[in-house]
Amino acid sequence: MTDLVVALGLVLAVEGLLFAAFPEGVKRAMIAAAETPADRMRLVGIASAVAGVAIVWLVRG
Repeated sequence: MTDLVVALGLVLAVEGLLFAAFPEGVKRAMIAAAETPADRMRLVGIASAVAGVAIVWLVRG
């Protein structure tokens, strides 16, 4: 459970740094994401989740 909280904290830290360093780029990315079809977003989300689990599995294994 501790690892989950640490991972969430790390995600928030990285996201916060991106918003602070590149606010206009983040806005453009959000606009592009809003215009992306739901099917493509779903596919990218599944691929990202699988990649994330694979990375954790490789590092922890």
